[in-house]
Amino acid sequence: MATRGTKGRFNVGTLGLAGGTVTGASNAATLNASSGKITTESVSTAAGATYTETLTNSFIAAADIVMASVTTTGTGEPVMTKVTPAAGSCVFIVRNNHAATAFNAALVISFTVFKQ
Repeated sequence: MATRGTKGRFNVGTLGLAGGTVTGASNAATLNASSGKITTESVSTAAGATYTETLTNSFIAAADIVMASVTTTGTGEPVMTKVTPAAGSCVFIVRNNHAATAFNAALVISFTVFKQ
């Protein structure tokens, strides 16, 4: 719900800034923070295919908004295609948009949770 703030601004939800980092394994990671970075295991995802990472996070509720981005130092073209929050978790789906080259390195997924 939006509320009127100072100087005509609207406040929407709450931005949490308690961050952390974690290294995932087997397409999963656990990090109980309102923002952070997940470094996946080294992945090899074919061109046009998707990679799924599941984050277990007690801070996330099903109604929350989770904003996420993805980067890599390897090949391929990672694009965040879907972010699905649930009670205590969030699923990130990353698509390799490259026409011919697979991912060949770890992905870094950055996220922030906006409480509703």
